[in-house]
Amino acid sequence: MWLLDVNLPTALTRLLRGYGILAETAAARGWRALTNGELAHAASRGGFSVPVTRDRAFGAAPGGALETLPDLAIIIVMLPQAREAAYLSAFDAAWRRQPILPVAGTITEWP
Repeated sequence: MWLLDVNLPTALTRLLRGYGILAETAAARGWRALTNGELAHAASRGGFSVPVTRDRAFGAAPGGALETLPDLAIIIVMLPQAREAAYLSAFDAAWRRQPILPVAGTITEWP
């Protein structure tokens, strides 16, 4: 299951479900105020395997998420910020060119 960070549109969960991916938002879990490291640990405890974020620093700091949670696959979405409809359209277009293929123990910048 994938967990969307608060910096991504919540409607992205519906788009991902259309691809057959179960996804939930950190905000829906009440995790809006968690730091990156706290969010990674909460995700792991909550049964999530793929945190998805726009935060390029997620998991990169010393003692980062992957050092203690090697089963996570962190995806950093590199699409430019845009209004929700435009962002979802850009995400869908990028997905159709190259779907996200998470690999445990890695941080992947996509697309």
